[in-house]
Amino acid sequence: MAAPGARSCSLSGLLPAQTSLEYALLDAVTQEEKDSLVYQYLQKVDGWEQDLSVPEFPEGLEWLNTEESISVYRDLCGKVVVLDFFTYCCINCIHLLPDLHALEHTYSDKGPNPGRKDGMFSESTFNSPQGVAIMDNIIYVADTENHLIRKIDLEAEMVSTVAGIGIQGTDKEGGAKGEEQPISSPWDIVFGRSGPEVQRDDILWIAMAGTHQIWAFLLDYGRLPKKNELKKGTCLRFAGSGNEENRNNSYPHKAGFAQPSGLSLASEEPWSCLFVADSESSAVRTVSLKDGAVKQLVGGERDPTNLFAFGDVDGVGINAKLQHPLGVTWDKKRNLVYVADSYNHKIKVVDPKTKNCTTLAGTGDASNVIGSNFTDSTFNEPGGLCIGENGQLLYVADTNNHQIKVMDLETKTVSVLPVFRSESAMVDGPFPAEKQKTLPRLPKSAPGIRLSPVAASPGQTLQFKLRLDLPSGTKLTEGAPSCWFLSAEGNEWLLQGQIPSGEIESISSQPTISLQIPGDCLSLEAVLSISVFLYYCSADSSACMMKGISFSQPLQITDTQQDYIPPVELKYIF
Repeated sequence: MAAPGARSCSLSGLLPAQTSLEYALLDAVTQEEKDSLVYQYLQKVDGWEQDLSVPEFPEGLEWLNTEESISVYRDLCGKVVVLDFFTYCCINCIHLLPDLHALEHTYSDKGPNPGRKDGMFSESTFNSPQGVAIMDNIIYVADTENHLIRKIDLEAEMVSTVAGIGIQGTDKEGGAKGEEQPISSPWDIVFGRSGPEVQRDDILWIAMAGTHQIWAFLLDYGRLPKKNELKKGTCLRFAGSGNEENRNNSYPHKAGFAQPSGLSLASEEPWSCLFVADSESSAVRTVSLKDGAVKQLVGGERDPTNLFAFGDVDGVGINAKLQHPLGVTWDKKRNLVYVADSYNHKIKVVDPKTKNCTTLAGTGDASNVIGSNFTDSTFNEPGGLCIGENGQLLYVADTNNHQIKVMDLETKTVSVLPVFRSESAMVDGPFPAEKQKTLPRLPKSAPGIRLSPVAASPGQTLQFKLRLDLPSGTKLTEGAPSCWFLSAEGNEWLLQGQIPSGEIESISSQPTISLQIPGDCLSLEAVLSISVFLYYCSADSSACMMKGISFSQPLQITDTQQDYIPPVELKYIF
């Protein structure tokens, strides 16, 4: 790369030599021949009298993941630069990431956090996990970029691998024991049963995005349609030829998918199928659990080779248009399918009986608005869906807003699910030393109330009774857990061994918060903060809101033992 001001020629002068190299590489047979051709090409370019001139980046560009704008000559001169044209919706682009990661790892002075280590929670690592499925105390994980299916045992606090060998597989048939079977970019998983006579889930269905197929992992001895008895732990293809297509066929191995990314099961009659969010064909497909037949539900088009039939159109069957849907979930209460129409920034609903697809929530704008109803609320590339057990709440992974949103299907309101990080629940990587729990922040508008000082001695227990009143005609928002949490800035010793947070499930029965003064006190004075979040809606659910309040309780630690300390009432009317 020529420095500024050096005698140089344009990049167009490189084209003839590069074209000759490309044709020569096509004719080369062995790797040694190819290496020799590339070396000769580099010698030829290096021997030119004039250096190549690379144009500088224009001013005013927007840059991602950099501290400042990049200059060709200031930052890149003298370096080998890899230019990768990349989109995260393309599984082929994703398959190049390991090569880029390897280069980055080899030539960078920083490694990366991802990994593929089994073992205790404190030492296990993952790499871009996507889908999960939970049964009792076991969580199965589609560990996408490790090309593995992992198993998390919550009782034993151990992580193990049940399928995959840790590198991308090209096998499109399968049939080996799980931990010996190479697989490719599993994206989503869901439990199922091998037959109507089976009493418990014995299959883990896998959306194998990397090979454009639907696979099965046998959790027990079982049988798939048109298959003999299969051993426990077998991992094999169920549907899909492996060709990237939007091809429907009554023979499952002749059908074609295009990066299947979301799965949901409707085991009951008359459905008895898997719903598949087939992202690259911008369609939702079905796979029969009886014979594996693959059919179109909505989106896409009749030409199986056309993967560009995307759009944002409500309609019936192929007249409805989606754009790269990543998630689906089945509502057995209403017999409806909900779709995360990711690149349209919407949640859509499909009636599988009529194949009618309509917009349920979202305006199409990539933003983050919590409106008074579904149609006013917005999302930013929602990627995952899950419906609650009673069918009232729909949970949305609003990916680019970094939120879990809760859609109340009865009141038609949207709220944000507060997420607390629990250090004891961490399973990806080692526990950070001396790291304090991340707590949510109260809004700036939240009032703060300072209480009268309380005297207590080591070992005594203080009780704080919440007595909060909502505005008339309002109710707590179901599914968005209102909560309280404790903090003691500068006196964190006060919280050791305490229960630092909890939920508020009912205004009529509010919790009592207990705090035992530690036996070893590091200070004779401290301030305990009790913060409260309340999510509530008007009675007609036309408006929902979140309010917060903080109570500051000064504490005076004394050696004088008191017989009884009356509970402190935390009163406030919103």
